[in-house]
Parts: sequence; structure tokens; C-alpha cells
Amino acid sequence: MELLDRPGGGGGGRGRGGGGGMLATGTESLLRQAREVGAEELGRLCARVSVLLQAEDWGPDTLDALRRLFLIVAATKYSRRLEPACVALLQTALRSPCCPERLQLLCAAVLREMAPSDSLSLSCGQAQSSWQLGLVASVLLAQGDPQQVRTMGQRVIKVLLESRQPEGHSLTHLLPVVSKVASLAPDAFPEGQHTPVSRGLGPRKPRTLNSIPMVSPAEQTKALSKRLGDWLRYASVQQGAAHASGGFFSTPRARQPGPVTEVDGTVATDFFTVLSTGQRFTEDQRLNVQAFSMLRAWLLQASPAHPSATDADDRSELEGSTVSVLSAASTASHLLPPAEWLREKALEYCQRLLEQSGRRALRKADWDLQKACLAEAVLLLDLLCQRDPAFLYRALPCLRALRARLHGGPACARALLPIARFFLRHGEAAAVDADAVYQDLFTRIPSEHFHSPMLAFEFIQFCRDPLLLLGSNLDLLKTSFPNLFKFLAWSSPALTSEFVALLPALVDAETAVEMLHLLLDLPSLTAALDLQLRSSQAASERPLWDISVRAPGCLEALRDPQAQGLFQHLLRAKASGTTERLTPLHQLLQPLASCARVVQCAQAVPTLLRAFFAAVTQFADGALASRLALLLLERSDALFQVEGYEADLHRVLSSQFPALCKLHPPLVVEQAKELLEFVGSLGGSSGTGYMLTSVVWAIGEYLSVSWDRRCTAEQINRFFEALEALLFEVTQSRPSAALPKCPLQVITVLMTTLTKLASRSQDLIPRVSLLLSKMRTLAQSPAAGPMHSEGDLGAVRTRATELLNLLKMPSVAQFVLTPSVEVSQPRYHRDSNTALPLALDMVSRLLEREASLLPG
Repeated sequence: MELLDRPGGGGGGRGRGGGGGMLATGTESLLRQAREVGAEELGRLCARVSVLLQAEDWGPDTLDALRRLFLIVAATKYSRRLEPACVALLQTALRSPCCPERLQLLCAAVLREMAPSDSLSLSCGQAQSSWQLGLVASVLLAQGDPQQVRTMGQRVIKVLLESRQPEGHSLTHLLPVVSKVASLAPDAFPEGQHTPVSRGLGPRKPRTLNSIPMVSPAEQTKALSKRLGDWLRYASVQQGAAHASGGFFSTPRARQPGPVTEVDGTVATDFFTVLSTGQRFTEDQRLNVQAFSMLRAWLLQASPAHPSATDADDRSELEGSTVSVLSAASTASHLLPPAEWLREKALEYCQRLLEQSGRRALRKADWDLQKACLAEAVLLLDLLCQRDPAFLYRALPCLRALRARLHGGPACARALLPIARFFLRHGEAAAVDADAVYQDLFTRIPSEHFHSPMLAFEFIQFCRDPLLLLGSNLDLLKTSFPNLFKFLAWSSPALTSEFVALLPALVDAETAVEMLHLLLDLPSLTAALDLQLRSSQAASERPLWDISVRAPGCLEALRDPQAQGLFQHLLRAKASGTTERLTPLHQLLQPLASCARVVQCAQAVPTLLRAFFAAVTQFADGALASRLALLLLERSDALFQVEGYEADLHRVLSSQFPALCKLHPPLVVEQAKELLEFVGSLGGSSGTGYMLTSVVWAIGEYLSVSWDRRCTAEQINRFFEALEALLFEVTQSRPSAALPKCPLQVITVLMTTLTKLASRSQDLIPRVSLLLSKMRTLAQSPAAGPMHSEGDLGAVRTRATELLNLLKMPSVAQFVLTPSVEVSQPRYHRDSNTALPLALDMVSRLLEREASLLPG
């Protein structure tokens, strides 16, 4: 293979001038070659790697071979099988103190791709330095063995607390390991009873990891909590020293580090945080950043939900009966229990971040970092107030000020979600009315930021918060569903499952009809949002393949006075309780129907409709069931024309119409006029005929006095004449472009429904018998051959014969075709003595043996 034979691993062009397209093409080519490498070629590469590692050749050839090996094992979704000897040598090289760090990094990367595997025998006790320990830990985390994860977590904490590393080795890469262990195995860091912890921990001389004395896991947890608080609060505010060049012009003054600065360029006057900037950073500043990145995970597992009794006793001795607002500046704060000390420093750190986030950043990267740190700081404050309610009154002033500062600003929309969650959780305890926060959140954010995928996911996760779904704000959530659906319309593949879980909480009797309309119009909402987003861009900024450039009428439609009302209705922020027929808007948006985003949204609608109807049937009464059933008939021919969308929706709607009729059987009698109009329009018989089939079946099933006493013979006759005319039209008309071939299922259901109606109004039996005889004759005639296949014609003949036989015994036909509620129970279809097939078999035998006694 070219991948194995090319020197240097074949990694793209030399220099920086190849262009993004060429780089992407080269990367895809390498990945494709790596996936095509077979077992034989992989075995040869493993043998070469084994020879190089066994000879302890740490040169460029080994580095190149390991890079190729990693590319092959990482490029495929399935696990590659490596030779056991090669795996053993990779582990040996990873543990070797002489192996260069770059080779160790590649060895660990290959072993991680193999995990979980029984051939791995690494343990954290074999590491000789913090660098090796971090690499071994990454492999063990990929292995996922709980006991190994616990042991490794305790080992890493011991190194963090006690080790004095040689020059050039950092502890910063071990803190992410602790964070991961905390999420995988929280019981690895138990908290025991409080014992005093000094700020200088452990002996000062040990140089190897194995010589560090072990302490209990509880003591390790407390000590690390104390150390994390120190790293957060007491990092240096001076930049790291520059490396001395040793030249003639070097002076001690030039090498002296300067102070760190804020994001706006001013000199930092307070303690160091992740938002402090500088040219070079010291080790304790890097630890400060790492400690902040893992702080929330550590607080979630290490801090008790409420202060322990021992912590409370210790604090009461220092504070008396009041909450110590100034404990951070007090010398007594150094005597706080470790968990309490960490929470105190975390609060100060978050307050400092909130202050720094209000500064005007000079660089875009710092501005993006500000937004991320702002959201994380609010989440940490929320967690701190959950852990200790005494922090609530200290955090409220800065959060109120932050809320006022962010209101109306588009830059920090993601930070509004943590703020809203904070007020949702603590607003009642703090006597804060959070309605304004929620109103702004549900009204402005979806309308302005529907195109942000990360914000959309976080927003829907917030909507699924149990506190929101069970509280008084549920009404606001329900009335805001048109705005929430903008997220769904724009990012339907990613959010479909989230909305399936959320829909039962959004839908009720008041919003069901409007929500069903909006679900059916979801692809057109996607097109409208796409058009709205395009219209905000200048024409020169849109690429030539932009559909709005080729169809300027779409953009002009936004400014059309006749269409503006429909656009405003479709893009409304709250439920209005009204509906609009959007067919004119569908025509304007038709050029966008082929966009990938619109097609993806259309593919998600059937799943959402099933979830909607599953929720509605739990509470719908007769009036709501009737309204929804009529809506299905009305919208079955008023859908946005996306490829395959109408057929997919007809399958779903046709299955839900009988379900609504079953929920409220009098629906057929109450809505007789509308059903007759639908049947007479013949609109449902086009295409697959799913809707027409379900409507005709529901008429035959529920147009009976046994379901509704208001059912009269006159109504039955009217439906009979309409269905008779429809059957004649669909069977006698020749198929054409205007009237395609009628599906077989429509014909058989029409025949069965007409027979059911005749069994309930026996004056119609002669007409049905004549009609069925004609249908049987028609199915046997050669003229029907081009219309249907031989199998379809045989099914029509069989159904006509069965129905004719039933009508020869009207009492049996009524029993079979219009069974009572008791006979409709499943018992009558399972019990061999009372089953419906038994009745049909009896009729057949009577017709065969005593045909001379039967009338006709």
C-alpha cells in the first residue's frame, strides 16, 4: 500500500501554501488508504514496529512507523487486531524511562485505540514520572475497569499532593484525569472526618512516584480540595520569566517578568484567573486554569449536598451564629475545613470572573473565552448555592447585576440559560420574581438565535428541567411552543428525540389544534427561517449556489404586503389560538423545498406526529377528537410540496384518523357533512389513497346505531350513494395523468363498507348484490387487465364473492359486519367456540350443502 511505503507518513503539502481544499483532499485520501489496509499489511507494519522497539531504536524511523500504525488503528470504527508481541513492546516503551516523550505519546495513543482489550497489562504503579502516569491513566480510562479507575484516581491525587517533579515536568496534565475519574467512579474520592490540613503537604525530597507514602483516600480528597482552593486563589499575578538567551545584550532588567493583564489591556489588580492574559505563564498559573476547568466536576462528587456536622461545628467556632461574609479576607478562613475552603475560594473566583467578563476584550479569542467562562461561572454559583445555601445571598447581587447587563445583548445568549436555571432553582428562596427572565428567554432567544446548534440543544435541555415542567412556568413554556419549534425546524436531525420527549409537556387541549398545524407546516417554517436568515445578508455575501440568488422572488416575498401577514403568523413567537391557511405561502417558498435542511426537517415530521398523537389521545375529549379529525381531512391536500413528504404524512395521518374515531365513535355521525364532502371530492383517491382508505373504513365501522343513536337510515343512504358513486368512478374510469390508477386497497375497502351499510339498512341489499356481481364480472373481464395485476384482480373477485355469500343470509351478515361491542372483544377472536371465523365457516357450509333452501 502507498500508505505503508511512502516515507514520512505522507502528511500533506510542505509549507502553508497548499490551500484548505488541497489539505482536506489529502487528509481524506490518507484516511481512505488507512481504512483499506488489510490484515496482512497491518501484520507487516506491526512486525516492523516490534523490531524497532525491541532494538530500542528511538530514531525517526520508529516515530514514522508509530505514526502510521496510529493512523491505521484510529481510522476505522472497528477495533484492529495487533500482534501480541507488538502490544507488549508498546507497553514496555510506554513504561521505559529512556523512551522519548513523543514516542511514549504515540504508544499511548495506539493502546487507547485498542481499549478495552484483554491484552493490556498496564498499571499506574509502573509509571516513573507524572508524564508517564498521565499517559498510562489515559489508557486505563479507555479500558474502563472500575477498580483500575479507582486505584488510578487515588494514585494521581497522591502524586498531585506529594510529588516534587523534576525540571520540565508539569502536574497540569494530571488534573483532567482526576476530573474524568470523578465522573466515572465518584466513590474513588470519599470524604471522611475532618482533620487539619496544612498548606505545605508531604516531604520535600522524594523524586520518584513510588517513594511517595500512601495516605487514606479520604485524607487525599480533603487535601486535594484544599490544594485546589490554593491554586484558584493564590496563583502568581506576575508573568512567567523569559528564557535567557545568554547573548551580549541580555540584561537582568530585560529578563524580569511583568504583571499579567486583563482582557482589555489594563494591568491586573486582583488575583489571577483564566481570563488573565500574558505572554508567558508560570506553573501555578497553569494549575489555576486546570483547577477551574475541573472545579464543577470535583464539586459535584466531592462536596456533600449540605455541610457535614463536623464542618458546621468547626465553622460555628470561627463564625458564631452569623454567616461570614468577609471570611475570604479573614485569617480564620485558613482554618476552614477543606471542602468549605474550596467552596469559599470558588465563590471568590466566580465573582472575579463575572467582573472580568464585563471588560471589553481586545481580541476575538478573548471575547469568546469571556462568554464561555461567564456561563461556567454561573453554573458554578448555582452548584455552590445548592451545596451551601449560605452562599445564596452573597451570589445574588452579582447575578442580578449580570442579568441587567446581559439583557437585550446578543453576545452572551448562552449565559442567560444558566442564569435562568439559577433563578428557577433559587428564586423562591431568594424572594426573586424570575418571570421577566423567562419572558425574555422564551421570547427573544429562539427568534434571534435559532441557527445556533449548541444554544438550541442547551435551550431544549433547559426546557426539559423537571423544575420548569412541574412549576408555574409550565404555562409560559406551553404558549411559547411556536418559538421553540424554530429550533426544531432548523436543527431537526439533532433535536427530534429531544422534542419527542418534550412534546407531552407542551401539548394540551388548548394548544393541540394549533400545534398540529405547526407540525404539519414545519418544513415551510424551515424554509421561512432560511429565507429570513438569507435576507439579513447582503447579496454580495451570498454564494452563487444560494437558491435565493437564483430565485429572487423568495426574498421579495418577505416584502410582499399580501404575504407578510402569513410570514408573521408562521414566524410568531407565541401561540395565538388562531390558524391560517398557508397554501399561498407554500407556493412562494416552493423554490426552497429542495434545500437539504428543509428535506431533513420533512423527514422528521412523521416521528413528531406519532409522538404528538400518542400524547393527545391521553386527554382528548370528543370535541377535540372531532376537531383534530377534521383538521386531518383539511390538511391532507394542503401540505408543503417536499419530495416524499406528502406520502409519508398520509401514512401517519391515515393511521391516526381511525384512532380518533375510536376515541370518539359519534364523530362519523356528527361530522357527516364534512366526510361526505371529502369522499365526494375524490382528492383522497390520488396517489396511494391512504387517507381515503381510512375515512371509508371509519364510515363502515362507526356509521351505526350501535355507536350513536342519532344515526338514521337517511344518513346511511346518503353515505351509501356517495360511496357507490365513488366506487363506480374509480373502477370504470380509465387511468390517466389527471386520474391515476386507484389502489386496490381503496376498491376492497369501498366494497366492504358498502356491504356493511347494506347490512344495517336491508333495503340496500339488492343494490349491493348487483354492484358486487358487476365487480366480480369486471375483475374477470380482459379489459381490466391493463388497470390492475392478476393478483389484484383475484383479490377483488375473492372479496366480492365472500361479501355476496354473506348478504344471502342478512342476519349473519349483520352479525359479522356489524358486531356488538361484546363480540368485538378479543375473546371472540381467540376462543374456538365463539370466534368470528367459526361464524364465517358456518355460513360457507350452509351455502354449500343447502343452497336450494336459500333465497335467490
